[in-house]
Amino acid sequence: MASSCPSSAFDSATHSSPSPPKPAVAIAIASDSTSSNRSPLNSYSPFPRVKSCDVYLGFCGRRPPLLRFVKWLRAELEMQGLRCFAVDRRRCRDAHAHSVAKVAMDAAAVGVVLVTRKSFSNPYGVEEMRWFLERKNLVPVFFGLSQGDCTARDVIERKGELWERFGGRLWNAYGGIEEDWKQVVDGVSRSAVVLEVNPGNFRDRIFDAVLLLGTQLGRRSMVEKVQRWREMAVEELPFPRNINFVGRKSELAKLEMMLFGDFEGNPEEYIEIKTRDSHRRDTLMARNSTSSSGTQKGRIAKKNVEIKAKGKEPVVWKESEEEIEMQGTWSSELPVRHRRTRNAMSMSYRRGVACICGDSGIGKTELLLEFAYKFSQSYKRVLWVGGESRYLHQNYLKLLPLLGVDVAIGTEMFSQRNGPRSFKELEADATGKVRRELMRDIPFLLVIDNLESEKDWWDGSSIMELLPRFGGETHIIISSRLPRVLNIMPLRLSYLSAAEAMILMKGRVTELPTEDTNALRIIEEKLGRLPLGLALVRSILSELPIGPLKLLDMINQVPYRELKFSRKEDLVMKQNPALVQLLDVCFSILDNAQKPSKLATKMVGVSNWFAPSAIPVSMLAIAASTSSAKHCRTRFFKRCYHFLSCTARELNVSISEAEASSTLVRFSVARESTRMGHISFHSIIKIYARERDDNNSAISIIKAIEKEGNLQEHADHIWSACFLLFKFGIDPGVINLPERDLLSFIRRFALPLASLTFTNFSLCNAALELLRVSTEALEALEDSFLSKATSAHSKTKCPKNPRSRSSIESDPLIYLDLASLRAILLETRAKFMLQGGQYDIGEQLCRTAVSIKEVIYGCEHPQTQATRETMERLGLQELFQVSILNFEGGNSVSTVVLQGSTDGILDDLKRAVDDGVNTYKINIG
Repeated sequence: MASSCPSSAFDSATHSSPSPPKPAVAIAIASDSTSSNRSPLNSYSPFPRVKSCDVYLGFCGRRPPLLRFVKWLRAELEMQGLRCFAVDRRRCRDAHAHSVAKVAMDAAAVGVVLVTRKSFSNPYGVEEMRWFLERKNLVPVFFGLSQGDCTARDVIERKGELWERFGGRLWNAYGGIEEDWKQVVDGVSRSAVVLEVNPGNFRDRIFDAVLLLGTQLGRRSMVEKVQRWREMAVEELPFPRNINFVGRKSELAKLEMMLFGDFEGNPEEYIEIKTRDSHRRDTLMARNSTSSSGTQKGRIAKKNVEIKAKGKEPVVWKESEEEIEMQGTWSSELPVRHRRTRNAMSMSYRRGVACICGDSGIGKTELLLEFAYKFSQSYKRVLWVGGESRYLHQNYLKLLPLLGVDVAIGTEMFSQRNGPRSFKELEADATGKVRRELMRDIPFLLVIDNLESEKDWWDGSSIMELLPRFGGETHIIISSRLPRVLNIMPLRLSYLSAAEAMILMKGRVTELPTEDTNALRIIEEKLGRLPLGLALVRSILSELPIGPLKLLDMINQVPYRELKFSRKEDLVMKQNPALVQLLDVCFSILDNAQKPSKLATKMVGVSNWFAPSAIPVSMLAIAASTSSAKHCRTRFFKRCYHFLSCTARELNVSISEAEASSTLVRFSVARESTRMGHISFHSIIKIYARERDDNNSAISIIKAIEKEGNLQEHADHIWSACFLLFKFGIDPGVINLPERDLLSFIRRFALPLASLTFTNFSLCNAALELLRVSTEALEALEDSFLSKATSAHSKTKCPKNPRSRSSIESDPLIYLDLASLRAILLETRAKFMLQGGQYDIGEQLCRTAVSIKEVIYGCEHPQTQATRETMERLGLQELFQVSILNFEGGNSVSTVVLQGSTDGILDDLKRAVDDGVNTYKINIG
């Protein structure tokens, strides 16, 4: 009988079948493939590879957490270059599979055995532990129990909560010998290596295991990589954990179900699921028997009453037919308990992707942050990506350094087929590198927060081109204000309950007078239980010596201002006037508390012009100090000036930028970032600040970047300044800079930013567009300069004002700088066109740059000669591209490397085609 043995321990572990006497084989061999689908062992002889095994990984059980841990550990070891053999020998089909496992045990340098409560009643687990104990190379990993639990006497006498149920004379379960069994158990309990795994420390124990194995096997590089990963994990999330997080237990339970497919505890406590089959069954029962239908309704009603009595509202979760077809069959991984409920959940909840939708300020980011902190140990790293449309693609490619991958464009300009690689191919290659890393068996949590559109802002491509395949080890969570994303049934957030809203507003205060409690309820209703507004109320009450009744009176006295909300994201403020009034109160308190500088409110005012990412406090303070925006006062605030000054007297000091940022964080106007010296602002706060200041303070971001901007650290904010300064598409520029400042900004920031974007992130379209709009700005400035120079020349025939003459004499220097910078931009664009194979466009750009440099520097200047060489190279590449297409036949040249002069190139190219070579290097001259 032919032997069969799947190479993956998890292909067979997830095989769904009725309990056979001898389950399917579960063996895994190290592989360079990133996919979990591997070829069967019976297609080749496995023994040569098994005999070179570095790590033997033995386990027993089918629980999803155990399988996730084993798969992660195996993939991590393979990533470090170790050959790992993972097996559940109890599920091997035949003698051949058992012999392969025995060979791997004998050849392994280190034996890693996962010790669970079932290991001591499993003959294969006991044999593995005994084998490696005798060889003194056992690394026991205690999964779900501690080393102190593994005492032979406690197990036999059923001592402790664990062994009271699972203990006893376990050697009788497989016909073993008592003394041998005791030696194994006591040997494991005395092991010097202690790795105890529970659901809250998966990541730490994986890193500890890799570090330990790297040390034992003498792999210094493994130790260094683990240390780097641990250092990088310090700032993996953008914000600290919210200690005031309230409610959302049902939503957290649903997210856990959607991503993991299992749930700690009873899922029926939070979730009620109706599948399509159950709905049809209920309909059929209703048609067949009215009485049985009435009984069924009565039972459901009774159940709902019981749930409501416990304070839990039943939630009905529905999915469309298309969604269920996208999902795989995962029910075999689910434990037997709650089988009927979990089988239904596995159909709806085990895709590894979730979408959270809701209005702005409803708490989407807070929910994602709480989930990420709660389950961070279940992933190697949490990858947080801002979903704002202009920054999404760049934020996604910024994951490459975090994943340890280099995406820089190299010198190879040709693809495997004939011809150059296009810009689309270059961008697809960079995106593909991220996807390949996320499609390994190593689990990551990819969070895309505040997704604005399913289409890329630059080229209109779908977000699906960025994401890894659904159903893998990497989980994906998307938050958005859109009603639906990627045809995924969303988890729609609703407002907090009355009790949760009261807890959020009261904060640490446990008891309040009746009138204050009633005032908080009125404020809650006015704000529509919007969590952002409730958090502002809590902060004001905790920072100032005022009560809820006084705060309500202040809100009521604020006249509602008709702000001009025009964008879609402004609907929340347009529909919630009480939130605008509350923000008016909060900002007026800050204004009076920080007289005369009002640095804090100015920092909020200029924050709208920065990118959505965290803003450096020092840069924000520089922008605020240069802002000249003036805020109007209403009669109410003039009338209440004395009261506001008294309540904020403690803050009325000469305030620094650190104190100002701390004040904004304490009042929940800003949010502290995990990056030292950075803060962030909610989009609603930014919208409010924009309506207060209009466009008066937009130029302040340019001044802040010029003074303290750093390309590596502040690339997002430099992009934001470029969006304000130049005209991208239909969006007009907001800022008009003086000539010298514009030239300085383009030379110092715009040009290096384009080069960084193209070279390091392969964002070709964005880089080229930035260079194009920068060139157009210079051309418009040149036209303006020439028109002014012409009019000034006619006026200076009879000069009367020496001041005007000196200004005109300085203009040629500005024009020289302008022309030189324009030539540099054109040449840079031409070099990018060379990378993308658009030789004709690049040659035209380079020809214009050469003509400019010839006028400025002369024909023999080194800079002119360098640009001319680039133009000639573009022409040759275009000629070769045409020649390759003309000579293309049975054989063709796919890669051409140019070296030397142009004489005889076509003859050599034709000879290369006739010879049938695939790569030809032409050395001439």
